[in-house]
Amino acid sequence: MDESVVAEAAGSERRKRQRFVAKRWGSVCFWVRVDGVRLPVNDLSLEGFSAPCPAPFAAMGQTFPFVLQLEGIPDEVRGEAVTMNFVFGAEGGVQGCRFASFEGDGAMRLHDWLTIHVISTATVRISEREAAAIVSGPSLI
Repeated sequence: MDESVVAEAAGSERRKRQRFVAKRWGSVCFWVRVDGVRLPVNDLSLEGFSAPCPAPFAAMGQTFPFVLQLEGIPDEVRGEAVTMNFVFGAEGGVQGCRFASFEGDGAMRLHDWLTIHVISTATVRISEREAAAIVSGPSLI
């Protein structure tokens, strides 16, 4: 039985949009930088992300600045996120976060990145329009 402890903020993280595993062909492709530390992203949606970390980014329900990066792309998505939950584990834990705000066109850039990610990881041929609809639409699971 898993002995991890889960700390959750009120109204725990329950994204309504599709989450995407932040890997392509087994390699991490999305990264988050918090307090100058670059961490791999576990999953990502238009609403938020989760990432492994040694300790919570901020107190539950508090905001913190973040920088998202897509491997091989020089652009970044900057903004603020709020901590939603933290699952403790043997080597730290996993932080779940919800986006609070984006700088500039960050929300649009994130949508574009996820659309490209869906197209490039699809096992069947998919159009850009279909991929964008998946990214913007409700969770499929």
